[in-house]
Amino acid sequence: MSFRFASSQLLGKAAPALAAAIILPTLAMLPACTLAGAMAESYRRTSTRPIEAEYQGLAGKSFAVLVATDRGIQAEHPQLLEFLAVKITERLSNPTNQPTAGGFVAAQQVLQYQYRNPTWAAKPMSEIAKELGGVDRIILVEVTEYRLHEPGNSYEWQGNATFTTNVFETDSEGGDEIAFSKTQSVDFPDQKGVAADTMDRRVITTALASRTIDRSSWLFYKHEEPYYPDY
Repeated sequence: MSFRFASSQLLGKAAPALAAAIILPTLAMLPACTLAGAMAESYRRTSTRPIEAEYQGLAGKSFAVLVATDRGIQAEHPQLLEFLAVKITERLSNPTNQPTAGGFVAAQQVLQYQYRNPTWAAKPMSEIAKELGGVDRIILVEVTEYRLHEPGNSYEWQGNATFTTNVFETDSEGGDEIAFSKTQSVDFPDQKGVAADTMDRRVITTALASRTIDRSSWLFYKHEEPYYPDY
């Protein structure tokens, strides 16, 4: 048996007692408030907290989700609009998410309406609501930025999605006016300097889309978020 191995064994056996001899007196010297603060901070880093809905006017109301992007984004990401519309509608129509809506128009039906009416965005929202069956709320998610790289740098992944979620209360007198609006932005990857040849393009697009779905739909129901969210 080598000396190094034997020393490691001895140190291993003594480690608990040695650690206690060092740590316990140190903890005893810490103020109670400092120790409690350190424990609370450790808890936060691995835990979540409940976040209330920012818009609470969906309870008992029927809705339709419309997603809009410019032609450049649609050309580069042809499946994005449909993917966002389907997934956001699924989230908001899920009965486990409170408050529960009073009904909704299926995403495919809304998408067909948009395709058949290419100038739909120029119509009053109250008119669109009637044409979609008389829904009480129109949720319009406008994606204004959806890129995978910083402009001029295609060698590194630095994705960004920027979008605004608008709500029109079409069952009210001001149904053509925005009742709620929030602009948000999400990034992926979380760290900079990720070379383009080390990660598949689909990973970037999927992560950006998933984060967009989370942030836009979380506005409407109570949910759990990390104390220190990545996005």
